[in-house]
Amino acid sequence: MYKVLIVEDSEEAAGTLQDHLTHYSQAKDVPLSVRHVSTAFDLGSQAADYDIIFMDIQLPGIDGMEAAQLIRTYDQTTIIIFVTNLAQYAVRGYEVDALDFIVKPVSYSDFALRMDKAVRVLGRNDRRRATIQTQDGLRFVPVTSIAYIDVDDHQVVYHLTDGERIAARQSLSKVEKELEGCSLVRISNSCLVNANEVHAITRESVRVSTGTVLYFSRSRRKEAVKAITDFMGGTR
Repeated sequence: MYKVLIVEDSEEAAGTLQDHLTHYSQAKDVPLSVRHVSTAFDLGSQAADYDIIFMDIQLPGIDGMEAAQLIRTYDQTTIIIFVTNLAQYAVRGYEVDALDFIVKPVSYSDFALRMDKAVRVLGRNDRRRATIQTQDGLRFVPVTSIAYIDVDDHQVVYHLTDGERIAARQSLSKVEKELEGCSLVRISNSCLVNANEVHAITRESVRVSTGTVLYFSRSRRKEAVKAITDFMGGTR
């Protein structure tokens, strides 16, 4: 079951989203738990308790954009979808790694497209775990907790979103094969990145949620950029 939070000060708009979520859950057979709050006060680290947040931008007190910026200081993985009267405001959503935005009034067809994308992102990783052989035994790490994986001194090192590093004696190619179908993308011979943790792409590099900048190899750049953007756009 996915947990959904609606942050919306308009009871009418919130009711529309709740109706759409009920319809979607029944039509797509996707179990959902839904909560509604009217302000973003005190949301902060609690956002990590949810899988998807529908965030109104124009909120009393702390607006939706400010709330999303605060959320991202605690949590880089919860899916945020902005709901707004003015589409130009939602463009700023990419600054906080929002998945998408919907313009009010929200039709079911527009809503369902965004939900399809969100469910694809959640479904790719929520049950997949990396099995890591360490000196102390086996570790089982959710793919959603991995920012990137690279090679250091003949060891594969898993860099987690909370800053932890886990080293293992195994090959990067084996890791890539075992986790095929997840959001891990090879950007060079010695590095896999979690496309869902990529916050910026330049001509030469990507920046992931931990703040680390990782560089493409020339031969892999074109394919890697396409794979990352496909994952972010929900087409894989």
